[in-house]
Amino acid sequence: MTKNNIIREDAPLLNDYIFKRTFTKGSPNGILKDFLEAVLDMKLRNVEVLNAEIPKDILEEKGSVLDIRAKLNDERLIDIEMQVKDEGNIDKRSTVYMSKNISTQINVGEDYQNLKPSIVINILNFNRYKRNSYHLIAHMKFEKTKKEEYVKLGYEKEDEIATDALEMHFIELPKFIKKNPEIKTKLEEWLYLIIGREDKVKMSKLNNPEVQKAMKLVEEIMSDPKEREIIEARAMAKFNYDTAVAYAEEKGKKEGKESGIEERT
Repeated sequence: MTKNNIIREDAPLLNDYIFKRTFTKGSPNGILKDFLEAVLDMKLRNVEVLNAEIPKDILEEKGSVLDIRAKLNDERLIDIEMQVKDEGNIDKRSTVYMSKNISTQINVGEDYQNLKPSIVINILNFNRYKRNSYHLIAHMKFEKTKKEEYVKLGYEKEDEIATDALEMHFIELPKFIKKNPEIKTKLEEWLYLIIGREDKVKMSKLNNPEVQKAMKLVEEIMSDPKEREIIEARAMAKFNYDTAVAYAEEKGKKEGKESGIEERT
């Protein structure tokens, strides 16, 4: 297995370690704030990173994915995760992250009115949902009113959102690549940087100063021998872990089939 197989040299930000180091290195009110403004489509005054440190046992946590937890100026909690491989659990992972953001805010006896919204942003290198968009935004919504439960109360338009405390974003990169839009928005600049395709025309149009800073940071991280050693060791450890898990699953299926055959004979 070559290094090029474990690290996408043409798209280094797809690596969760490089992604986290890039967006948490230096002031969070630079590139991270700019990226969040692009995803959330709003202006922010301040962003505070809550877990900038890299875990010391990062190489032992082979199956883990590094995330970025942050707090906005209005105290909303954000969790950002880069996930390259579809493990079939992104909806549940997002729910867990969101629940943690909620549960850590309120202590016994405190007023629930103080609860701040929790936002989870998932950047996926795969398509997960049957939706005709590469940027999906989900809230907890009410189901359509049933005819037999309808009460005439004069509401011309019913409420659709049950709570504004929960918000999920799913950015599916393959859909973005398929659309291949012209660069007109801040989000499109960031996504072109993340997917890292060799489109020199598009890459030359990434004029956002914060995107350019991120590009330089990625180059610095990739060229730093110590950083590179961690990146390659973690990537190899994750590859070996995934291989072992796949082998165990295949072995289990095989043994299950053989056991079933033996029981019927």
